[in-house]
Amino acid sequence: MKVIFSAKPPQYASPFNYGWFFFILFLFWSGSCSQKKRDSYSNWGVYKADNESTSYSHLDQINKENVSKLALAWIFEPNDSITGDRPQNSESNPIIIDDVLYTTSARGRLFAVDAATGELNWSFDPFNGERGGGVKRGVTYWEDGSDQRILFTGGDKLFAIDASTGMPVPSFGNEGKVDLNEGMRGDPDKISVIPTSPGIIFEDLLILGTEVSELYGAEPGHVRAYNVRSGELVWTFHTIPMPGQVGYDSWPKDAWKYSGGANSWGGFSLDASRGMVFFATGSPAYDYYGADRKGKNLFGNSVVAVNARTGAYIWHFQTVHHDLWDYDLPAPPNLVTVEHEGKKIDAVAQTSKVGFLYVLNRETGKSLFPIEERPVPSSDIPGEETWPTQPFPTKPAPYTRQFLDEKDLANYSPSSRDSLVRLFRSLRYEGIFTPPSIQGTLQFPGSRGGSSWGGGAFDPSTGLFYVRSNDSPEIMRMKKVEPENAITNLSVYKQGESIYSTYCISCHGRDKNGDEQGNPSLVGLKGRISEEDVLAKIKQGGGKMPSFSSVITDKAKEEAILAFLFENESSGIPQEEQSLLEEINTNQGASTEIQNTDSLNRYLNLTAYGYFRDPEGRPGIKPPWGKLHAIDLNTGDFAWSVPLGNNRDLQTGSEETGERGSAGPMVTAGGLVFIAGTRDNQLRAFDKVTGEKRWEIKLPGFANANPSTYEVNGKQYIVLSVGGNSKNTAGSVMAFSLPD
Repeated sequence: MKVIFSAKPPQYASPFNYGWFFFILFLFWSGSCSQKKRDSYSNWGVYKADNESTSYSHLDQINKENVSKLALAWIFEPNDSITGDRPQNSESNPIIIDDVLYTTSARGRLFAVDAATGELNWSFDPFNGERGGGVKRGVTYWEDGSDQRILFTGGDKLFAIDASTGMPVPSFGNEGKVDLNEGMRGDPDKISVIPTSPGIIFEDLLILGTEVSELYGAEPGHVRAYNVRSGELVWTFHTIPMPGQVGYDSWPKDAWKYSGGANSWGGFSLDASRGMVFFATGSPAYDYYGADRKGKNLFGNSVVAVNARTGAYIWHFQTVHHDLWDYDLPAPPNLVTVEHEGKKIDAVAQTSKVGFLYVLNRETGKSLFPIEERPVPSSDIPGEETWPTQPFPTKPAPYTRQFLDEKDLANYSPSSRDSLVRLFRSLRYEGIFTPPSIQGTLQFPGSRGGSSWGGGAFDPSTGLFYVRSNDSPEIMRMKKVEPENAITNLSVYKQGESIYSTYCISCHGRDKNGDEQGNPSLVGLKGRISEEDVLAKIKQGGGKMPSFSSVITDKAKEEAILAFLFENESSGIPQEEQSLLEEINTNQGASTEIQNTDSLNRYLNLTAYGYFRDPEGRPGIKPPWGKLHAIDLNTGDFAWSVPLGNNRDLQTGSEETGERGSAGPMVTAGGLVFIAGTRDNQLRAFDKVTGEKRWEIKLPGFANANPSTYEVNGKQYIVLSVGGNSKNTAGSVMAFSLPD
């Protein structure tokens, strides 16, 4: 309804007329507010739903009574694969603004799609036809009247794209883009800073984090704010403090000149009314050895609050002191309001890889529940000084297992059990925070344990917080190395590495450890399988793996790929070590600051991200390996926990095995929690009160992404980025709705 008022009321209006005037004014005001609220609720305008990163929707058309009828409404396929690509993995959480869906493909292209039909409006390629790629979890929207922009990153460039046309905004930066390497410590021509998660908007600022190397010589993890209109850098928060800044004394003198990491790669949350932005950081570099960074190392592994306009420090809470385990805080803080000790308190809830949920006062950073500093084991590696204690929240209880003994080891067969027991006994293990060792350390939770970048979801109507967990032990085995010994004359081996990087890495990973889609680890092939059998598998294919006979076409290529897979390189330096050393040399070659000379000792974890498994590659501990939890933030108690995902091949009873995964949940006013990201390729809906599974559907690929929901023309949709398969390697975006 449109109401037009005279600029000036009648000069002699009666009280009756004044009453009608103010009544109509009230109707206009309330109607406008209702419309604004409805539009806000019908959109999914920010990564993880809103500025508070709640992953909550007020929509309730799809509810626990009718969710069983949910069906595919439309599918959008970007079709941007390059010939020879393997199935791609998209982690994008689409945003929806005024009936248009904006997302990125697995290869990092930007797409605008009609949210009601899935029809393409426009697309933008930041790589100009080149391969590109890199992890992209979403985009950011900004508007001022008719000026509507999509802010997103392609490689190490920040782009501003006209939301209506898909064209770069020429007034932003250099013809629509900003070089993110500018303003860092290293030489911009030699470094590459590539954000994975989208930034957040405050007024005319885009606040953005970074992904950096995790090895010696890495860039520091600056958090930066750019003017949305011009692309100008407005402020920088140094996560490795400089002289005179808070936290400088938690490092050796001048550590800011050579230390790196402590970056915010998981995203941001914003309290606009307070003008506060919140982020969480990862570990300092190098992840597993810190002789050159003695101290607590602020602001590594910290929840940090800063002034959104200026970047000025407000408070921090450090979850791990002097991290040696790669225990990054992987997701943006959730901004929540809870009932605590009879009072409503605005708080911050932070998920973690160790399975602790930290609940902090939003204004002060103080924990709402007691935190105990407990002694932890000391390192036995020369030069290392572990911090003697670590913080343990007393509530909520950990949402992942944090201790193992032999009774927890898997028992697939007597020989498998024996091998796991022998391996377990050979490793150093004294519970959580057992430091890396030359002997080999069992790390539990592993660096991919607890929860990952998908984070949690919060229901403000109930105070329940939803988060997935991974029980994922790993092995850390340290070795002293000398970066100057990196040898590059590895002709045959390097050829094999090139073949692997082109055709194999998307499934088996850079470190050959496999991935969450069930593609197996290729680590330690020696002694497990013959070169002849591996070559036959490569050429013939089988199962999920296609034939590569058209790639491995001669004896030279056979020798090359086998040399790489079996680590038969002429230098005598194992492949993983060689790769790490080369990256270290690259990092240090880009430095424009004084290099650290305090410690000549360098140690590398050559089994980083190596799962604790039996000889057949099966999980080394009993299931469940993944769960979904509901935690009452008002009390700190668990409401329910259920296994999430299932491996039918390893299921021995009625209870599902649960599966590792990174993607997070979404909760709705319709009484449902939606979540994907399991290797059985299912999208599931659970009753948010009881944890009962209400619906699931088989997807055509691995959906390693957070879902979104929105309403168009009175219809609610659930939308999800889905990875590729052998027929459609680029993947898709799938939307589900109730039948008409």
